[in-house]
Amino acid sequence: MKKRLYLNDSDETLDVLGEQDKNIIQLEKDFDVRIYCMQEEKSGRYILEITGPGESVRAAMNRINEKREQGARSKKTKGDIPRGIRQGALYVSCTGKQITPFSNNQRAYLEYIKDYDLVIGIGPAGTGKTFLAVVSALAMLESGKVNRIILTRPVVEAGEKLGFLPGDLYDKVNPYLKPLYDAFYYLIGPEKFRRYRENETIEIVPLAYMRGRTLEDAFIILDEAQNTIPEQMKMFLTRLGFGSQAVITGDITQIDIENKRQSGLVQSEKILSGVSGIKFVRFSEEDVVRHDLVREIIKAYDVWEGRLEKKRSPEKND
Repeated sequence: MKKRLYLNDSDETLDVLGEQDKNIIQLEKDFDVRIYCMQEEKSGRYILEITGPGESVRAAMNRINEKREQGARSKKTKGDIPRGIRQGALYVSCTGKQITPFSNNQRAYLEYIKDYDLVIGIGPAGTGKTFLAVVSALAMLESGKVNRIILTRPVVEAGEKLGFLPGDLYDKVNPYLKPLYDAFYYLIGPEKFRRYRENETIEIVPLAYMRGRTLEDAFIILDEAQNTIPEQMKMFLTRLGFGSQAVITGDITQIDIENKRQSGLVQSEKILSGVSGIKFVRFSEEDVVRHDLVREIIKAYDVWEGRLEKKRSPEKND
């Protein structure tokens, strides 16, 4: 059996789906059904499509309607919160999820992106530095503050020499930029992302191909910047044109280039920290918004690496 259910607005969609679609995932497990969420092009309304055995589909629909009623009752008791985007939300995803910062560092990061032309976010995996940069880029694109989004990343594994790989440029760099695509798929859906890419509203380019360009009226994201060398970082920083904004992200604990001391991201903090118009944000394990274990893993590695540094220090003094 297949049933469709129309949701009234983004608030109701969020109530039904849950944070990161956790309600839908649980429903699929509980009732052995498959649930898809889509947006109707003409009306803009969100639709849930439920497929599975008849009794299971009906039971899942009853549970969903209960969630809708709970959400409606909750809104009546919160008259100060308007419908639409809730207080503090920066963006609403294609599934109705409202994106909000989780930590003080994330809030500061988003404010700096609004106020400064160049923001550099440094921190471990899972702190939202890349995802929030993508969210900010989409918000600025859709508000007309920029005309396009440019994504770039150093292609360390291929030594920036992509000619021997099969396919066009998109195919060649696809494996290296996949984490950025995942953020766009989540926020605007694969179909809209494909359209933006085809008309070059979103451009994807390896860092080596940025040389010689001046980028105007664009939001530019340099991801995995810890794997740049100083010359590449300087080259990227000097691409910024009128009406453009750049966000650089990286994790200096995961440097893949041979000479880790020559990381362009590490050196940029020393060189640019006193330049007005540039803001650095340092994330920590407290900002991690992935699985709780990720935070503990980062802490454990920090402790282990700290012990290694203590063991090495006497040798340096010999």
